[in-house]
Amino acid sequence: MRPLILSLLLLVVGAAASAAELKKVKFLTDWYPQPEHGGFYHALLKGYYREAGLDVEILAGGPSSFALPRTASGQADIAMTATEDVLLAIERGLPVVAVGATMQHDPQGIMVHDASPVRKFEDLEGRTIALVPGSAWFSYMVKRFHLKNVKERPLTFSVAPFLNDPDHITQCFVTSEPFFVQKAGKKARVLPLQKTGYDPYRVFFTTRKYAAANPEVVRAFVGASIRGWKEYMEDPDAVHAELQKRNPELDAEKMKFSWRALKEGKFVLGDPEMGDVVGRFVDARWKFQYDVLKDLGLLKKGFDYKTAFTTEFMPK
Repeated sequence: MRPLILSLLLLVVGAAASAAELKKVKFLTDWYPQPEHGGFYHALLKGYYREAGLDVEILAGGPSSFALPRTASGQADIAMTATEDVLLAIERGLPVVAVGATMQHDPQGIMVHDASPVRKFEDLEGRTIALVPGSAWFSYMVKRFHLKNVKERPLTFSVAPFLNDPDHITQCFVTSEPFFVQKAGKKARVLPLQKTGYDPYRVFFTTRKYAAANPEVVRAFVGASIRGWKEYMEDPDAVHAELQKRNPELDAEKMKFSWRALKEGKFVLGDPEMGDVVGRFVDARWKFQYDVLKDLGLLKKGFDYKTAFTTEFMPK
């Protein structure tokens, strides 16, 4: 056999063997591809998952992604959600555990028109808010600010109702809906939910069974993802090009808006003065979230809140 052909064969065999050694991981996001997932895509594009021995497939979510039951049933290995969702899922019997923080703070808020008399949360008395039914933050806000007459209407996941009604008030993501309002020539203000004191993490999680059976896989995924998030928050361009391929409805202006909102709001990187570290959890914040859900009656049975998250897979 000629030396050149032999060398090529060895390269092909070596590449196949290397690919076979990679551990396949199905990662489910909470929405269609967007900058709010940027760190994961950065880790994928830069090859950080492969360096860590993983073959990661990012599965796009959406309004009906059902991340918790799909992960619990094995359709995904790791997925995205928020702190309270993990706590509520555990009480319902789903054996899940959060392994890292996608965001140190939740970028949700309440959006009002710029001319609205609503300037603070107490001003919501007597008004109607469009939101996801059953949202824990809404119950917390009503109790915290002693609101007696605030009504709910289902969120439509569209800014059209807001644009057509100067009195419309809606739940939003600081990174998204204000952009579309601005593009339509309107002005809006956002009351960040973080200012109510309700401040969950956005997390990625897996099942206890998967974590126990694949500790090195989870550790590798957490480490590579955190690396991806740090770098994405410094330079988003390559990721944005990939996101646009996967979600053609995105444009460069919208992605830049979302990325800037994530950075300026310190949602991902957090605030070091508050003890925030990219990807990491603080026990006290999980306890606060657990106590809030218990106080609101949303958690009825009760369990050890420490079982809802772990820091054992964090990079040293």
